[in-house]
Amino acid sequence: MAMNEEALARTYLKMLNTHEPDLVDEFVAEDYINHNPTVADGREANREFWTAFFAGLSDLTATMEDLIISGDRVVGRFIYRGTHAAELLGIPASGNKVEMRSIDIWRVKDGLFVEHWDELNLLEVFQQVGVIPQDPGSPRPRLRA
Repeated sequence: MAMNEEALARTYLKMLNTHEPDLVDEFVAEDYINHNPTVADGREANREFWTAFFAGLSDLTATMEDLIISGDRVVGRFIYRGTHAAELLGIPASGNKVEMRSIDIWRVKDGLFVEHWDELNLLEVFQQVGVIPQDPGSPRPRLRA
């Protein structure tokens, strides 16, 4: 069964790198529960979120740094990089480079992701797009080329 869970995570990564939100049909259950407050529950809400996300970071690339599968849980650690070229999460385009990291945990049932939790470095993202000023004494958030 672990091969199926790995395939789900790899399809998620493929969606991120090809900017094809319709790929959610291949890994997200219709009644998907999302514990991220910025994304509503359900497959269609997930598709709508990714459509807007890809518009905001139109040159987005993503890498999967880790993948852990245990029982009905899949845990992935991802890095997203792109240019904030259009509105994203209600924030007008800044033109700035953005690096966002996430740790995602999914619960799998009947061959699809049915529930999701994540942790994101949004403070750094908001600093990178200029919404929150950065403390002048702190090091700049690291952005990799």
